[in-house]
Amino acid sequence: MLIDSHAHLDSPRYSDDRAAMLARAAEAGVGAVLSIGIGEGPNEMHRALDICREFNPQRAAGAHFPRLYASAGIYPHSTAEADHAALVKLDRLLADPEVIACGEIGLDYFHQGAPHDVQREGFIRQLEIAALRKRPILIHCRPKDGTSDAWDDLFEILEQNWARTALGGIMHCFGGGWDEARRSLDLGFLISFAGNLTYPKAQALRDVARRVPLDSVLVETDAPWLAPATHRGKRNEPAMVVETAQKLADLLGLDRDEIAAATTKNFFRLFLPQPDVGN
Repeated sequence: MLIDSHAHLDSPRYSDDRAAMLARAAEAGVGAVLSIGIGEGPNEMHRALDICREFNPQRAAGAHFPRLYASAGIYPHSTAEADHAALVKLDRLLADPEVIACGEIGLDYFHQGAPHDVQREGFIRQLEIAALRKRPILIHCRPKDGTSDAWDDLFEILEQNWARTALGGIMHCFGGGWDEARRSLDLGFLISFAGNLTYPKAQALRDVARRVPLDSVLVETDAPWLAPATHRGKRNEPAMVVETAQKLADLLGLDRDEIAAATTKNFFRLFLPQPDVGN
């Protein structure tokens, strides 16, 4: 079984075929998907949970779908909307047992959006809520090209506001170098690789992937974005996580079943010590 540890199942790009897309994932061997609850802002961060509530009962009744879990969070560029009502909503969502993570949250200095100080403040507020609800976090971090500015700020915030919780989390769609990977591992984070691991120009990322311990890696799609190289430019979907897993297996000199077993174990060790995929 493979787990897609990060997919935006609430994307309108799935509006016409969401059930068929999930069936394709199950057919490809994807046993579970973490549905990311950020939407287009706090007003929509409940939609990932709504999708879980729609499809998990059908799965339990015999439909051929992966087990779905949800997250909830306020994306860096939506932190200008992180008012009291939005944070109360986040807290309420994280209290739901199907919402197993807070995210994706973090810092994005690459795109023009929320001012950096607003992002940092919104990030810290969400860390406080996640800590109280005992939920691991899903980190989005993207610096300006050629700099480590967002990474530097991210690690400072995590060291001051998160490390002591020992809750850990995931460095989603990891794109840093080995220094960033090492610091992430030191803080107890898993490192998740997406379809960009397969891109011809991503050799530096592949070099990092070779060095990350097997008990600290995950695979994801970040669907509907970042389709693997063989589908570049097309809509991504959870079934395609198989190609990222195969690339990671090739890099580590393992077969794909070994990657599937390791990444599944890592996912459940972080989120659900007693997995319920079979339920």
